[in-house]
Amino acid sequence: MSLGILLFSLKLTCDLVLFGGSGYCKFGWSKYSAPSGRSATFLEFGNIESPMYSRLRHFFSTIYTRMQVKTSTQPIIVSIPICHHDDTESDKAAREQLKDSIHSALFDMNVPAVCAVNQAVLALFSARKVSGIVVNIGFHQTSIVPILHGKVMHQVGVEVVGIGALKLTGFLKEQMQQKNIFFGSLYTVRALKENLCYVALNYEAELSKDTNASFQIASEGSFTLSEERFKTGEILFQPRIAGMRAMGLQHAVALCMEHCQDAELMADDSWYKTVVLAGGSACLPGLAERLEKDVCGLLPPSMSNGIRVLPPPYGVDSAWFGAKLIGNLSTFPTSWCVMKKQFRQRSRRKFMW
Repeated sequence: MSLGILLFSLKLTCDLVLFGGSGYCKFGWSKYSAPSGRSATFLEFGNIESPMYSRLRHFFSTIYTRMQVKTSTQPIIVSIPICHHDDTESDKAAREQLKDSIHSALFDMNVPAVCAVNQAVLALFSARKVSGIVVNIGFHQTSIVPILHGKVMHQVGVEVVGIGALKLTGFLKEQMQQKNIFFGSLYTVRALKENLCYVALNYEAELSKDTNASFQIASEGSFTLSEERFKTGEILFQPRIAGMRAMGLQHAVALCMEHCQDAELMADDSWYKTVVLAGGSACLPGLAERLEKDVCGLLPPSMSNGIRVLPPPYGVDSAWFGAKLIGNLSTFPTSWCVMKKQFRQRSRRKFMW
C-alpha cells in the first residue's frame, strides 16, 4: 500500500498535482491536460529499514525542489490508502501512523494546510459523482469501495479481491513464456498488456475467434499475441485460470451492492448503482461492459435495473483529475484542509488522552 495523490493549490496561478500510486508517481501543473513528469513510487508500508517520517520528508523535499515550489506558499491535498473491512488492528494502526506522519512531515516543512483524501473518493470525483461504488484496481489488489456523499461507507464494508496490476502482468508474462515469446523485461510485458490486452464480453465465444494482433516495441521489435490478449484480463473474473482461489470481480461488486441495499442508508437505492473503475489496469478495453453485464446477471431485476459501470473518466490519470477538481473548488482550502495549529492541538490531546 502506498501514498496516493498530492495536489499543491496555488490559487493565483495554477495548481501543482502529484499522483503517487503503488506502481509509480506522476506530477505536473493543473493547467495542463496531463501530468508532466513520472517517477518510481516512493512509499510502501512495512519498510522498517527506513523510518516513514524520514522517507516522507525526503520525498516531499525532492518534489518541491523539482517543481521549484516553496513549501510555505500553498496548501496540499494528499491521497491516503483505502481501508478494508477485514483490516487487522496492525493494518489500521499502520494507516493511522502514515496519516500522522504525512501531516507531521508537511507541517514541519512549513506547509500551511493539509487535506487527506481517500484514493477512491478522488476517482469518484473525477467522474463528477459524489456517490457510487469505486472499483480500484491497484498494484497488488483490487478494492470495491462504496461511497455516499463523498464519504467511504466503512460500515457497509470495502470488499477486496487479491488480484491487481502486478498479477495481471505476471500472468501475461507466464503465457508468453509458455509460447516461447522472448522479451527484454517486465516493462515490455506491461507495455504489451496496456496496448494489446482487452476483456472479452463473452469469454467462451472469444476462444473460437482469431484474435491475433501485434505491437512494436522500440529496440525489441514486434510482438504478436493471440488468446493471451483476453485471457489476461479474464483472471479478474475467473481467478482459477491463473491458479488462484479468489472471488471473481463481478461477485465482489454484486456482494458490495447487496450490502449497500441491506444497510438502507437512503430511501433511494440508486446511489450505489453507479460503478466507477479506477487504476491503470481498469483501462483495459471491454472491462466496464463485461463487469456491468456480469453483475446484472448475478442480481435480481429489482437491483440490477439502472446499474452503470463507467470506465476511468480520464484513463490512468483519473484520480489525478479528481484531486484537481477539489483544488479548484471555491471552498478549498477553507473547508477541506487541516491547519498546522489544528493538527498540533489534536496531537497534544491524543497524547494526553
